[in-house]
Amino acid sequence: MNTFEPQRPIESTPIQTARDWLETHDSVALATVVSAWGSAPVPVGGQLVVAPGGDFAGSVSGGCVEIDVITEAQDVIATGAPKLLDFGIADDVAWRAGLSCGGTIKVFIEPLRVSDRDFLDSVLMAHRSRRLMAVVTNLATGARRLIDPQLAEDPELIARISAGDSGIVELSQGKAFLQILMPPLRLVLAGGTHVTQVLASLATRVGYDVVIVDPRPAFASAARFGGVSVLEDWPEPAVVSTLLDTRTAVVALTHAAHLDDAALTAALRSDCFYVGALGSRKTHAKRLERLRGSGFGEDDLTRIHAPVGLAIGAKGPAEIAVSILAEIIEVDHGGTR
Repeated sequence: MNTFEPQRPIESTPIQTARDWLETHDSVALATVVSAWGSAPVPVGGQLVVAPGGDFAGSVSGGCVEIDVITEAQDVIATGAPKLLDFGIADDVAWRAGLSCGGTIKVFIEPLRVSDRDFLDSVLMAHRSRRLMAVVTNLATGARRLIDPQLAEDPELIARISAGDSGIVELSQGKAFLQILMPPLRLVLAGGTHVTQVLASLATRVGYDVVIVDPRPAFASAARFGGVSVLEDWPEPAVVSTLLDTRTAVVALTHAAHLDDAALTAALRSDCFYVGALGSRKTHAKRLERLRGSGFGEDDLTRIHAPVGLAIGAKGPAEIAVSILAEIIEVDHGGTR
């Protein structure tokens, strides 16, 4: 049985930053987009953490209202009282701040104190262990609780969590913000090639947990991939099956048919949301024949995106990597390619 556990670099999320800052500050403020309408630049759940003095990390509007949120956050840190702010195109503050996108957002700012470190640790642990969790925060009092979806009892919460629908909910205790904490997306790359080097870096910045699998020592050198998890082994089902789930994408990039086929076999036997393979149409036609010979039907084979990547005329490793990641994002967001 595969016991490989991917390395997880410290998340550069506002939650992790808040936890880090609470080692040196008594209190910080966490701002969260709890409602968004129209062409708001940051979706519901977008967060920004603010330290005393104004240092911040994250975003709630892509820069439109950050200054005003940071200013209000200083008051939240000082008083310990949460605030619910509204920004829209008709608001003087929003217009002055530059929210000219035509959207409206509600931003909830809450204090986080040293006593909240255990709560933040629980959130981060759920993230690292790829467990679906939810946080319910009372918008009047700031009281919050972490919910295991399997133990939820409120019908509305159960329905919203099942749909992955973060937003404001009406509970018996009043209005609350339900934030669904989805497991991180994962990208398994078969082959430590030049394309892999760029793709791993880009995907990590987008927020993917990246795992590179290659049995060839020269290609599986961790020094080539800047801290990304590297597994020196065959990308076959017995090795990678525990890495594959509905929030995983797999791309075969080895340029070696036997290795690519092993990775694709593992991917097609899983319920990962994206399967891609590098190579020309001629190469892919031969690949399909081999996979048919291994027992895969047409419904299985049509899952493979090949030639991999959006058709943008990409040339060279960097552009190819961009096209691949763009296609993965498109599929994840509901595109069919």
